[in-house]
Amino acid sequence: MIDTEPGAMDIVTIDITGDICPMTFVRTRLALDRLPPGGRLRVRLRGAVPLDNVTRSARQLGHGVTRLPDAGGDVHEILIVKAAREAAPRPG
Repeated sequence: MIDTEPGAMDIVTIDITGDICPMTFVRTRLALDRLPPGGRLRVRLRGAVPLDNVTRSARQLGHGVTRLPDAGGDVHEILIVKAAREAAPRPG
């Protein structure tokens, strides 16, 4: 699900709590691709593995990532700020 939060300047939210890796980052990447540089994406996800993978992958591409307070249970939220230009992926 993709949603733009009313009153929250240019924050797009996706809920990938029902997805598993590698689809967690695939869906995150697709949402990032639709944002302008500096655009903000709130990602809601479930579990430590998706949290680590999505955070690491977004940072490797040069985006800023901030972990938000946990939503409760095993659900986490991060805020990604899209970089002006993506970094080239590092091998391995």
